[in-house]
Formats: sequence, structure tokens, C-alpha cells
Amino acid sequence: MTPTLYLIPSPLGEEFNQDAFPRQIKYIIEKLDYFIVENEKEARRFIKKITPKKKQSTLKLFPLNKYTPAEAIETYLNPCLEGNDMGLISDTGCPGIADPGAEILEKAYPMKIRVKPLVGPSSILLAMMSSSLNGQNFAFNGYLPIDKNDRRKALKTFENRSQKLNQSQIFIETPYRNEKLLEDLKKTLNKETKLCIAYDLTQPGEFIKTMSMALWKKTNINFHKKPAIFIIQNQN
Repeated sequence: MTPTLYLIPSPLGEEFNQDAFPRQIKYIIEKLDYFIVENEKEARRFIKKITPKKKQSTLKLFPLNKYTPAEAIETYLNPCLEGNDMGLISDTGCPGIADPGAEILEKAYPMKIRVKPLVGPSSILLAMMSSSLNGQNFAFNGYLPIDKNDRRKALKTFENRSQKLNQSQIFIETPYRNEKLLEDLKKTLNKETKLCIAYDLTQPGEFIKTMSMALWKKTNINFHKKPAIFIIQNQN
């Protein structure tokens, strides 16, 4: 049989919500021993939670992050070439979506390895679903520039693009910069532009709110170090 590389979603926060994962993921993880992971500690913790009876000693984990040497990545799919199925797990959410994974898939297809995505939580899609903004036409822009002036320019670009194309603009920020970003949004965007902030999705403290910038300017929230999704749309 053709070896398979399973793309396995992981929890969006500290609390493991079993209801956010179909049973299929548990069955797949139970039968796998080889995993490509963003962070070994986080991957082991997730595997232990979803399959508590699986022996950790049988796991063979290959780290995939910004510190992984390119030459190491070249060998990561060798278990598949030897006839073994593998799993790909990022720290949170879905592999390849704002997380490592694409470079592994790029190598898998020429090797004729079957790629199988599994259903699970994606903070980007959950936020878009619940935002009330345009879900027919949207763009994910990744992280904003760190420099304050460049960040504000990017925000105005997204706002203008949203108005011109009738397109929701999604972006993320390093969690400890969340509140500074909100202040920049209040200072930069037009008052009629709508903003959705969603954080701690699927977690006990889940927060989702969409309002005009005029209302956000009167609102303060505490979401320092909370993984968050930001979506803006100017419909005027």
C-alpha cells in the first residue's frame, strides 16, 4: 500500500478539548510511530492526552521548526519510503496553515507519498466563521511588521484592500504584542471599519467580538499573551 503522511491538527490552547477532535485522529495516532513535529515536548503532551495508553518510548519524532537544518529535513520522509505511515503535527491548529509543514508536503508529492489532511480546529477558520464579516472573499496575511510605522502602513493597506475588493483581511500577531496592536488599530483605521478579535478559541475563556472601530475605541480588553486572530473589513 502507498505510505501516507497524515496532517494532524492539535489543540489551540492549554486545555485539551476532546470534542474538538474526531475519533479518527485518535485511531490514526494510535497506529503511528513516526511523527514530524514542530515542538517535541508539545507533541508528546498532545499524543499522551489523546491516546493515553500509547507508549511514549515507541515514538520517533523529527523536529520541524526554524532551527531545523535543511539537510536534516531531506531525510525526514525516509520512514515513508521504507513503507511506514507518518504524522505531521504543529504546535497549535493545522499543519501548513500559519505553521510549518509546506516544505515537507512539497517533498512528499514527488515521492508519491499520499497526503491525508485530518479534520480539526483551525483558529483562522473558526474566527472567520464567527466574525459576521465576508466569508465568501477573505485573505490571510500572516504576521504584521514589527516596526511601528511599517505596521500602521500595512494596516492601512489591508483596510484599503478590504474596501476595494470587498474582502475580509485576516492577520495575527505575537501574543505579547496583542494590546499594542489593538491601540494601533484604534489610531489607524477608519471609525466605520469593522474589526473582529477572537482569542482562546475552543478554550474555556473563548472570546469573539466584532464591532466598528468607533465602538472598539471605547472598549478595553485584556488579552495579553492570548493567541488571537484579527479580522478587518471596510464595507463603505
